[in-house]
Amino acid sequence: MRNFYRKILYLVAFLPFFSWLFAQENDTVVQLKHVNIQAYPYKEVSPAQILKGEELQQLNSHNVADALRYFSGVQIKDYGGIGGLKTVNIRSMGSQHVGVFYDGIQLGNAQNGTVDLGRFSLDDMEMISLYNGQKSQIFQSAKDFGSAGSIYLNTKKPTFIANKKTNLKVGYKLGSIQLINPSIRIEHKISPTLSAALSSELIKSNGIYSFRYRRTDQQGNLLWSEKWKRRDASIEAKRLEATVFGKVENGLWDLKSYNYLSDREIPGAVVKGHDEILTGPTLTDRNHYIQGNFQKKWTGFETHFRGKFAYDYTHYVTRDTTRLMLDNTYVQREIYASTSNLYRINPQWDISFAYDFQYNTLSANLRDFSYPTRYSNLFALATAYQNKHLKAQASLLGTFVQESVKKNAAAPDKNIWTPALFLSYQPFLDKDFHLRAFYKKIFRMPTFNDLYYTEIGYTLLKPEYTTQYNLGLAYNLSTSSGWMKNLSTKLDVYYNEVKDKIVAMPGNNNFRWMMVNLGEVRIKGLDANVKTDFRFRAVDVSTLLTYTFQKAQDYTYETDLNGNSYPSALYKDQIPYTPKHSGSAVVSSAYQNWRLNYSFIYVGKRYNSLRNNIKINEVNPWFTHDISVQKDFKINNYQLRLMVEVQNLLNQQYEVVIYYPMPGTNVRFTIQLEL
Repeated sequence: MRNFYRKILYLVAFLPFFSWLFAQENDTVVQLKHVNIQAYPYKEVSPAQILKGEELQQLNSHNVADALRYFSGVQIKDYGGIGGLKTVNIRSMGSQHVGVFYDGIQLGNAQNGTVDLGRFSLDDMEMISLYNGQKSQIFQSAKDFGSAGSIYLNTKKPTFIANKKTNLKVGYKLGSIQLINPSIRIEHKISPTLSAALSSELIKSNGIYSFRYRRTDQQGNLLWSEKWKRRDASIEAKRLEATVFGKVENGLWDLKSYNYLSDREIPGAVVKGHDEILTGPTLTDRNHYIQGNFQKKWTGFETHFRGKFAYDYTHYVTRDTTRLMLDNTYVQREIYASTSNLYRINPQWDISFAYDFQYNTLSANLRDFSYPTRYSNLFALATAYQNKHLKAQASLLGTFVQESVKKNAAAPDKNIWTPALFLSYQPFLDKDFHLRAFYKKIFRMPTFNDLYYTEIGYTLLKPEYTTQYNLGLAYNLSTSSGWMKNLSTKLDVYYNEVKDKIVAMPGNNNFRWMMVNLGEVRIKGLDANVKTDFRFRAVDVSTLLTYTFQKAQDYTYETDLNGNSYPSALYKDQIPYTPKHSGSAVVSSAYQNWRLNYSFIYVGKRYNSLRNNIKINEVNPWFTHDISVQKDFKINNYQLRLMVEVQNLLNQQYEVVIYYPMPGTNVRFTIQLEL
């Protein structure tokens, strides 16, 4: 098997060279007969939900997790306050099935498979996009094909007006919960083909906020209601990013260094009878990585190389003396290399090949820890075809994983092929109306925690498979006259299956659990989006409305000692923290140098992690109203921006996760100067 991998590596290493030679042969000048060539403008087969530019900056959002709430089909788990962990789940398939890509390269976490989106600020973000299935193009890394849903975070790239060589942006945010958030971004044009950007920020908050906490019985009668104060959600985080951007003939490259250092308290669960001064755990993170991209184009051929080295240190300490005391440290290392290659057969037909290699290790101070190492090889073959009416993409992803450990037993090798097919049909050429569909089968590998966590991990776990079916339509209307300038609508219905779901089950006693493949989830849903742009005389108004319906049910069967299968006690229950109904609305208006923004988020009734769909396990619906006012000033060549934001305007008392109350009304002031 290792010789097979070595041969594949040699092939991949020389593939761009052979393709370049082939492309050079195509550059030979020959006399051709007259031919007609039709080129069709590229349009995504499965369009993304996108927030970018000013639209993104106007949202009453502090980080990426806050902004993602405005996408349909998304569930965010937020454990309260600025320091609380924030993870994302798309269409109820689980956080581990979501790929998060930062400037084109996936953020990894082999330990537990999730990414804390709270550590990514919006200050430097140019665009956030969400794709169901996968990104709607074939010229991408093999990792891009490997998730049930993907989120792409694209930071700003330097732009210089006229002869200007340096851009400087300084910002300062001051807000409730003792928030202090200064930031600075410097961009410099070194030469016509070389530029650099340096970005840094500090986030500091004592995490203290008041809330009213109440509980009801199974009939919905109020048991008690008290006003408490959270005191365990402090955070001090520093982020420093440096990026160099370069241009070569018919190509681009960049090299980025990312560093994030945080010390925070993880908010503890609020339980009646505990002391008012809560004692949640503390978490120290030291995240560092260097990543690079190189992309070049020849006649009929393009190639893209990516590389990354990441080092992540985590120190987790519990302080609650009434529970098991923990003082655990973890160190993850990752090496990633990728090559993707696109060949254009003709203006209508493209093919691509991508190969990724990833190396992960995890060490910890746990007793009898396994110290696992994972080698992942991914191969992706894809093709795209389009004509006047039809656009189609198909891909096949091969994933080959080997693992080794220093102690205990290693998980067996996994060799898996998974397909995907995406279609888009435009019945009327004079109308921007598209019907679309996709099918995708993909899986997520068990994490290191699933496989090797002491006394819990189970090395014989199978991957957790998802199968996705989607039907949708999209319509866009743009006009040059009248008060409505643009109307964009998207509607999708979908059916997903998650099989061999990895769950924790009690073993011989209640103090010893283990991970097993047991669950099956079936998800039926609908996503709707409507976006409009209006102009009333001198006032520009834009709106964004989203709605999601999801019926995500547990179809797990259990097996008794005699081998007989029967429905579990949770059979056909709605899975935890999945509301049937949710939605959002954003209304932005601009007049001269003034801008007013209003946003509304609604999340319906859910059930907590106890899962049984009974009254006592209900988590109440919640909604928030947010508003902001912004004024821009131009002073000589300087641009000054002042903003006031009020979040949770009506002081709604709510929980995203049960026992973790969210802040009430809070205010934030922003001053930003651009030179």
